[in-house]
Amino acid sequence: MTELLNEQAKGVFIISATPFEDDGAIDYPSIDSLIEFYLEKQVTGVTILGMMGEAVKMSPQEAEQVMHHMIKRVDNRIPVIVGVSDTGLGKIVDLAKSSMDAGAAGVMLAPMSGLKTEENIYKYFDQAFSALGDNIPVCFQDYPQATGVHISVDCFNKLVRDFSQLVMFKHEDCPGLGKLSAIRNAAEADNSLRKISILVGNGGLYLPEELARGADGAMTGFAFPEMLTAVVKGFEDGNIEEAKNLFDTYLPLVRYEQQPGFGLAIRKETLRRRGAIRNASTRAPGPKLNRIDHDELSGLLARLETRLKEIE
Repeated sequence: MTELLNEQAKGVFIISATPFEDDGAIDYPSIDSLIEFYLEKQVTGVTILGMMGEAVKMSPQEAEQVMHHMIKRVDNRIPVIVGVSDTGLGKIVDLAKSSMDAGAAGVMLAPMSGLKTEENIYKYFDQAFSALGDNIPVCFQDYPQATGVHISVDCFNKLVRDFSQLVMFKHEDCPGLGKLSAIRNAAEADNSLRKISILVGNGGLYLPEELARGADGAMTGFAFPEMLTAVVKGFEDGNIEEAKNLFDTYLPLVRYEQQPGFGLAIRKETLRRRGAIRNASTRAPGPKLNRIDHDELSGLLARLETRLKEIE
């Protein structure tokens, strides 16, 4: 039986890419190899159908098929979180309940674009949580760069107080280190406020600082999951300087992959070169690498390989 997501979740929940063929068809053999690649890199969990998983480019039927295929491939070896964000509450509930029935550990939900006030944000999640029910654990995705929705610490903590199924916060606000600290400090200062799991995104760009401020791990899709897991474990074990040095080794590639609107193409090409997927295509409309991009990526990967040999 699947263990449900809870407030104690930590580690690296990798955001999975969705492999496509050149013609836009879903590449199911590459889904299989990608899942095995992530497992080989010892991730704690996997999050599917997220924003970087191109879920918005899929029909509801395709999203259902991909979800079922991925959960079946994982086969309860690690927990699976399913991104269910949508403009329609009915679609959110349908995919969430189908995902839980298939064996998901929980779902991830971002606020609907266009919510401008704290009152509107609260009402939206009040309706969503009521529709989902008490038995579906939820990760709140805070990514205002994409949604345009900014939630305050006070409003978020009110959601934590009022809805027990809210067990995780995916922190991607930028700049957002102060928000992370404020959420942690509030729970430490008030015993009546649940301390929930906080996993961080943004490609891991600020991972050392976020871990130092109390994050429990990462939920992002950087194409070298082994770096994420090693850095998170290093902080957990107290080997902080060693973890920071390893992060610095990968930082040029982390930075390159974090180009807004273009980073997914870089991530997929890197995964292709690493043998995780057969094809680096994004589904149209989506970015594509040109010759100069390929050359830059080749240079960064070569430099990374050299640095890793130097620190072995």
